Amino acid sequence: MPLALLALALVAFGIGTTEFATMGLLPQIADGVGVSVPHAGNVVSAYALGVVVGAPVLTGIGARIPHKRLLLLLSGLFVVGNIASALAPDFGLLFAARFLAGLPHGALFGVGAVVASRLVAPERAGTAVSRMFLGLTVANIVGVPAGTALGQQLGWRYAYCAVAVIGLIALAALAAFVPHQPRGRQAGIRHELRAMGNRQVTLGLAVAVVGFGGFFAVYSYLVPILTHVTGFAESSTTWVLALYGGGMTVGTLIAGPLTDRALRPTLYGGLALLGASLVTFYFTVHSTVPALVTLAVMGAMGAMVTTPVQMLLMAKAKNAPTMAAASNHSAFNLANAGGAWLGGLAISAGWGWASPALVGAALAAAGLGLAFLSGATDRDNGASEVVTSSGAETATEAGEVAPA
Repeated sequence: MPLALLALALVAFGIGTTEFATMGLLPQIADGVGVSVPHAGNVVSAYALGVVVGAPVLTGIGARIPHKRLLLLLSGLFVVGNIASALAPDFGLLFAARFLAGLPHGALFGVGAVVASRLVAPERAGTAVSRMFLGLTVANIVGVPAGTALGQQLGWRYAYCAVAVIGLIALAALAAFVPHQPRGRQAGIRHELRAMGNRQVTLGLAVAVVGFGGFFAVYSYLVPILTHVTGFAESSTTWVLALYGGGMTVGTLIAGPLTDRALRPTLYGGLALLGASLVTFYFTVHSTVPALVTLAVMGAMGAMVTTPVQMLLMAKAKNAPTMAAASNHSAFNLANAGGAWLGGLAISAGWGWASPALVGAALAAAGLGLAFLSGATDRDNGASEVVTSSGAETATEAGEVAPA
């Protein structure tokens, strides 16, 4: 695996750590800035809002900047956002700092996915993108538990300092190992926006919002589900979450090669199996071992969706894939918010702590329906399913597309 992919995975590791470790440090953050825990939870929303806004905006602003330089600038902004988070003296400035830290998230993943796909042979582009996503899944196994423990022992500010150090190391690795990839002749905000108007890109983003919302409907309430229904002690939920992250890592490793072989079938299968595992979890959640096995499978199937959606968007955006790839992560954050909201409605309605699993299954099924609609209405099935080279911006313009 090229060292450049390891550098991109390190960026993803830092992003995953800062995004999810905050959830485990809300009591410490609340005490530190003098607010209630529910009020402190708004800093999670601030980060998500930054992702949703930053992905299209920063990608558009950087549409003519060479990819490597843009990666370095975005990574620098990520470091600044986390340092500002560590130094924020009150809730208002912490809220602003978390929004700032979230701004480069989607753009980093979007630009990184395009760069990763062009570091390897065209037939391995999906595998390369999935290797970058490995950093995000490994963060759930190592980074988030370590960051949470560090914040609980030394103070939540140290957790953000640690993430900033990871960002600086990633910045150095990007500078050292990522090669220069020039923009094509058509690079620019107009071409990126035109690509976003493609119906297949719109449907792909809808699949991400709805289908992956099923994953977050359960993930958002996993700890209370495990403690109230399965019977785990709160102290043991950390390693259960690590098991969930392990399943996500396995799913990501599998998704890359499968996406290279057959993109749409991998997407269909991932969503179908995600829905099936969510329904299964509803019935196995009362027993420890079956619940753990189902959780690992659920994590794997959720991760199976991310790579094919990313590659589909990049393929259908053709000669302007960067904003579509970045917007995918805005879509995932909307899925996070929407899935959590719908899962919470089911619990509040008195359907039980396990009910988000059925809500998630319904969302996965709806996402599968949208994916089938996308496939059925795709008039460009003969086009390449991946961004094949650094000259893709101009190759597509000339009609040079590889067979599917």
